[in-house]
Amino acid sequence: MSQQKETLTVLSYPMREDRFLPSLADRGPLRVMFLITSMPIGGAETLLVNLVRRLDRTRFQPELCCLKELGPLGEELSREIPAHSQLLSRKYDFGVLGRLTRLFKSRRIDAVVTVGAGDKMFWGRLAARRAGLPVVLSAIHSTGWPDGVNWLNRQLTPITDAFIAVAEKHGQHLVEQERFPREKVRVIPNGVDIHRFRPNPEARATLRCELGLSPDTPVCGIVAALRPEKNHELFLRVAHQVSQRVPAARFLIVGDGPTRPALESLAYRLGLSGKLLFLGSRSDIPAVLSAMDVFALTSHNEANPVSILEAMATGLPVIATKVGSVAESVVDHVTGRLVPPGAVDEMAARWQALLSDDETRLAMGEAGRNRVVQRWSLETMVRGYEDLIAEVYERKATRTTVVAESPTACETVSH
Repeated sequence: MSQQKETLTVLSYPMREDRFLPSLADRGPLRVMFLITSMPIGGAETLLVNLVRRLDRTRFQPELCCLKELGPLGEELSREIPAHSQLLSRKYDFGVLGRLTRLFKSRRIDAVVTVGAGDKMFWGRLAARRAGLPVVLSAIHSTGWPDGVNWLNRQLTPITDAFIAVAEKHGQHLVEQERFPREKVRVIPNGVDIHRFRPNPEARATLRCELGLSPDTPVCGIVAALRPEKNHELFLRVAHQVSQRVPAARFLIVGDGPTRPALESLAYRLGLSGKLLFLGSRSDIPAVLSAMDVFALTSHNEANPVSILEAMATGLPVIATKVGSVAESVVDHVTGRLVPPGAVDEMAARWQALLSDDETRLAMGEAGRNRVVQRWSLETMVRGYEDLIAEVYERKATRTTVVAESPTACETVSH
């Protein structure tokens, strides 16, 4: 039998388990497990690090669980909070359910927050149900691959207390496209540290010197994992056009990932050698952003990308594809420019215009920072998560037990 037609049988609802739930006023901090596949350097992962670090420790005790390896950011967090990894050995490793259930019980977890779709969203919620966790939340960070929600994950909607969207339009997507109940969708906008990400002339001068860029060199850059959905090919083709019209312009690609070899090959074929730098993963993103004049995002799909918010907080105008909830942050002609996905000529014209117009560029950058300060601070995001976790728990604490639905027949899923 082919692997594509292999039939996997899973229990869609685990056995009932009762658990006494004292009121928040009568207990210590809630133990919250954040569940993710791994923690490479990326937008969603950086958000999680910032969230964990800012949670009020008098109310919440966070832990991290990576189904696979911890990754660079996971290793960093493991020095601050309990961290667990290597629970999933392969795609169809059904043993992960028992491992997660035992982990949740042994750590006396009260709430699980799955981050992203896929395996962690499915196994995490199923294990939470088996372990009798009172709070089960799923945070979604995109509007398509690789964060699309499959049929199997939708079957666990009844045992999920809330689905977290990262922007208003993203919340609409979860209701209209992913078909989650409207009453279970909670919008908690992404947030950035507006004190860490800010205009910094000193850092700009230092990093430009490090990169061999003069103070007046026009620079456009992108910060994104090198993955297909980020569409760096568009960035390179636009850079090629702009370099012909603005010969002094230089371009920065910050991030790493599986598409890097192909992108380096394309850059060479487009004649961008000497004009474009692949900087790889960096830990000094605020300084790197300060060295830019214009920030670009070329993705096929997004929700509310944190890279855009960080760039805006740094005082950069943003030129981005109009996908997902990007238009909620990048207001056309105000904080930057929006172009249709894949529009090489139009994006090139927008880059060229802003790189050549200091006054407009600075005005858009200032408007962008003001918008982030007002709407997308890290404090607002953290408070949203704290309020949601406490609200769900306290609602169930009015009873003495968490009562699961009766087990149903096994669901059979074909792949």
